[in-house]
Amino acid sequence: MSDSVFVLHTGGTIGMVDTAQGSAPVAGALGPYLDWIVDNSAGDLPPIEFLELDPPIDSANATPEDWCAIARVLHERRDHHPGFVVLHGTDTMAYTSSALSFLLPSFDKPVVVTGSQIPISRTRSDGRQNFIGALQVAARADVREVSLLFGEVVLRGNRATKIDASGLDAFDSPRCAPLADIGIDIVVNRSIAPVAEGQSRLVDGQLGKVAAMRLFPGFSASILANLCQPPLQGLVLEAYGAGNGPANDRDFLAAIESATARGIIVVVVTQCVRGSVQPGAYATGSALLDAGAVPGYDMTSEAALTKLAVLLGEGLDTATVADRMQRNIAGELTR
Repeated sequence: MSDSVFVLHTGGTIGMVDTAQGSAPVAGALGPYLDWIVDNSAGDLPPIEFLELDPPIDSANATPEDWCAIARVLHERRDHHPGFVVLHGTDTMAYTSSALSFLLPSFDKPVVVTGSQIPISRTRSDGRQNFIGALQVAARADVREVSLLFGEVVLRGNRATKIDASGLDAFDSPRCAPLADIGIDIVVNRSIAPVAEGQSRLVDGQLGKVAAMRLFPGFSASILANLCQPPLQGLVLEAYGAGNGPANDRDFLAAIESATARGIIVVVVTQCVRGSVQPGAYATGSALLDAGAVPGYDMTSEAALTKLAVLLGEGLDTATVADRMQRNIAGELTR
């Protein structure tokens, strides 16, 4: 096995350059900067093997097919490197880091997803420090899962969410403590439960057709009914508080009942930054579950959506998917 960390550049701000249409990822632009950083680290950084998606993409254009392509690249090289870094745009970074945790179950090696808010070619770029931190974490043996590194924290990949569109501490995981803090030293939080163990594998193939919808006062049941049409297979419903919804709206509940009766998995998560869905805590929450929805407990919307897509893509029956959505399989959920 090589001692080099494998670095996959998928695109994003970290490798962008100025074009006539604005900042955009350009093939071949990032590699020389990364080589310079490693070569001038006086041996403090591990050697790297660099690969770039062809072409690199702005993460706003990322698709589930891109998640699968990234997972395949990592899986193919799992036995050849001690750790992996995925450079990615911030807009959908939390979706990709969540998806990778489900597409690569029991990977048992560091996969550190990172990027920047400012291109690495600019003087004030945060990309250099994020890249350096990601390399150092990827070369260690004590964060052996998919993580998201940004600023001064290493977060569990399927617990992270973007909280700031312009700040340099752009990500947080309000429902789960960081895996590690980055200061003078990298301090790993050993109290965080490790992800489930098992045989490393790749979940390959087309993912399920899923969507997410946020409740709001005055929500029209017809919108939900129109969304829950083929080819939709699963829906993440971002509900109020502890998983509550408009229990007095019979049309709304009927739309959920109709969807679940047709085999669509409806998963309820909370809109709140912190906290969890609490089944049975309120009658308004119980009404959603009585209509056939299942609780997502403290999963982020990104984790619930990607997990649902991966499970449905495996061809599992409806009951099995509904059951596994309520169980922790990659550190994404606490009951």
